[in-house]
Amino acid sequence: MEYLELATELVVGFIALFILTKILGKTQITQITAFDFISALVLGELVGNAIYDEKINITKILFAIALWGILIYVLEIITQKFRRSRKLLEGEPSIVIRKGKIQRDVLKKNKLDINQLQHLLRAKNAFSIQDVEFAILETDGQVSVLKTSEAANPSRKDLHLPQQNVILPVTIITDGELISENLKSIGRNENWLDQQIKSHGAESIREVLYAEYKQGESLYIQKYEKAR
Repeated sequence: MEYLELATELVVGFIALFILTKILGKTQITQITAFDFISALVLGELVGNAIYDEKINITKILFAIALWGILIYVLEIITQKFRRSRKLLEGEPSIVIRKGKIQRDVLKKNKLDINQLQHLLRAKNAFSIQDVEFAILETDGQVSVLKTSEAANPSRKDLHLPQQNVILPVTIITDGELISENLKSIGRNENWLDQQIKSHGAESIREVLYAEYKQGESLYIQKYEKAR
């Protein structure tokens, strides 16, 4: 009987969550926000506790799921009808790269470091920050990328141009800190780096927010912006 009750509760919880997901729409999965993530955890916890707590029956499981679903649905209606509520309830996109420049203050505000930003950019086929004109951190944690005119389509194949070697950029400095192993991997030393830094108007590595090396090109350097 215990196994039968457990199986019944699992099936009922599964069906109830499936119906709730259908009612709330696909955005709960494909465009999950921080609040949606918490909602998913709460729903899972409700069903999990109900399954292993003998004092909670199927009726209470359905009631909890239904009530939580109603609360989420009401919030969805509010955000659809009242535009000003979206910023509070859903958050808003943030521009993390503007006109090719990393917006460090925006990164800090969103608890994002440069390594994480690079990971998100690579997921959008932007392997070099130099190729990005604008990057927007969406409310679901993804990054939307608008590449520079030089890096955007059409491709060389579209223009019937000969193939060119693809070069992977190497990060040399991030957040004012030197990545020594990357500097060695490109066959350069700190004296060379100091000269490059000074040629861009910076006195030391600590004044550089980000530096990137591409074979055959000059070192790309972005300094910390002075506080206004």
